[in-house]
Amino acid sequence: MTYPFPRDEGEATCVISGAAGLGIQTVEDMLARLVVDSGLHIFGSREYMSRVRGGNNSTELRISTSRVDALVDRMDILVAMSRNVRANIRERIGPTTVIVGDRAELGEELDGAGGVFVDVPLAELAAASGGRIYSNSVAAGIVLGILGIDPGRAADYFRKRFSGKKPEVAEKNSAACLAGHEVGERLVEGRGLFSPENGSSGVGRAIINGSDAVSLGAMAAGCNFVTAYPMSPATGLLSFFAKHAGRVGAVVEQTEDELAAINMAVGAAYAGARPVVTTSGGGFALMAEGISLAGVVEAPVVVHLSQRPGPATGMATRSEQADLELALYSGHGEFPRALYAPGSIESAFMLAQEAFRVALKYQTPAIILTDQYFVNSFHNVCPEELVLMEGPSPLDETPADYRRYEDDPSGCSPFGVPGLGLGIVGADSHEHDETGHVYEDFKLRRRMQDKRMRKLRGMSSEALPPALYGPEDYDRLVVCWGSTIPIFREALSLLNLKGVALLAFEQVWPLHQSAEQLLKRAGRIVAAEGNSTGQFARLLRAHTGVKATDALFKYSGLQFSVEEAAEGLKGVLSGNGGGSR
Repeated sequence: MTYPFPRDEGEATCVISGAAGLGIQTVEDMLARLVVDSGLHIFGSREYMSRVRGGNNSTELRISTSRVDALVDRMDILVAMSRNVRANIRERIGPTTVIVGDRAELGEELDGAGGVFVDVPLAELAAASGGRIYSNSVAAGIVLGILGIDPGRAADYFRKRFSGKKPEVAEKNSAACLAGHEVGERLVEGRGLFSPENGSSGVGRAIINGSDAVSLGAMAAGCNFVTAYPMSPATGLLSFFAKHAGRVGAVVEQTEDELAAINMAVGAAYAGARPVVTTSGGGFALMAEGISLAGVVEAPVVVHLSQRPGPATGMATRSEQADLELALYSGHGEFPRALYAPGSIESAFMLAQEAFRVALKYQTPAIILTDQYFVNSFHNVCPEELVLMEGPSPLDETPADYRRYEDDPSGCSPFGVPGLGLGIVGADSHEHDETGHVYEDFKLRRRMQDKRMRKLRGMSSEALPPALYGPEDYDRLVVCWGSTIPIFREALSLLNLKGVALLAFEQVWPLHQSAEQLLKRAGRIVAAEGNSTGQFARLLRAHTGVKATDALFKYSGLQFSVEEAAEGLKGVLSGNGGGSR
């Protein structure tokens, strides 16, 4: 039988679905490594349910001969390792989707779902290789066989992956993978979807997810103090630093709660450390008083806020862009801050460094906004494309007459730390004078508040400009920020509409001075955001006076796909309306 695999298209998308505990992540890691080592590009996106045990998890792998960095609905191959395939995956099954599954496990669950079902005895093949536990390696082998990737690479991978275990563990995984590979080869009649000549030796070999990109950027900026109370989807940064703390000279503290995390970071910044706090929306809400403390103490603190749907616990392992206003307005009183929202692995690495630079220069909080989709997605990059910024200069010793909050025209007082020099470094949560002493003086209050707020002038002058993709002479403009950028960029490239451009923001506060004129040049503006109220569109209107004419919002807990974004834009820009999803 001939199956409807994509041929000569240079791209294939595979989704692997299975119950928690079946080793989906091991399959994902192995396939990603072997795909890239074969000279191909990959983009991966992971979904998992908010359960301690049970539930159905999945991973999507988009494999291509050219760079890919966005989620698509298209599903060429579905490997269903266990029953209870989630509805959002079932809905993506199309007429040409090849479904690989074990009928003994799935029963009639996927009958009538569409696509072409291939019954493969995964459990039997795994048992013959050493045990049912190796069914994930059988599944990985099937995908490798379909793709046309040499299974010998898998043996090397397993030897490294399980180097700390008995040799037979790697051997049995390799045997299971080889058994699956033979099945996959038969399905494509020995002609894999990608031949060796498809690959390129110049492909980026580093596979990095969003969470690790932020972590590496923080390390590059000299971050040496990390605090957090674990909270999905932000815990990856804490875990990454904990694993590599010894190599970068960092102290990592899992605190008893978020209040302790932010207050320890403020104290560490006062003492001269370069701290980062990582959390999600609920944890950030608890940190509001500590963020305000950082504002008045003028402490250079960086916070990684990885967004998920709310209110309250919401959907702990899903994605949304609904904490922009929380990040912008949290903390009582008025004080400056900088907000960044990376849209790519490369920019996450750079923006983390920029957040540390700005936090230190302007002695104020800087917040990096990601989301579940971004931190759990990955693709291959070239290490040389990761921009390494210049590190901070060593701190100066304080003179005997040092005043921590000296009233400077820039708003930035000379930064000193206790014990470095002869000066006394004051700090207080109350309003204070230039030395840090507390006084209830109305003229002093105004003088110090004006000093702090003057920092915004310098921060605005150094703000990163939004990126414009598409024609310079546009009359219609799509505006997005953060993780939606690559998705809508690809969607617009598919539509190829005349006079339509994309304006992509990765610094969302303060806004670059070019934003207003770029917005005013458009007759129609589509705000594309992962929330239900258009928070960024509201921010743009408040500070530029330009109102979006149309909107595409998604707040189901899932990210936009490229096809969904293209469909929505086509409807909006053709006058058929857009809206919420």
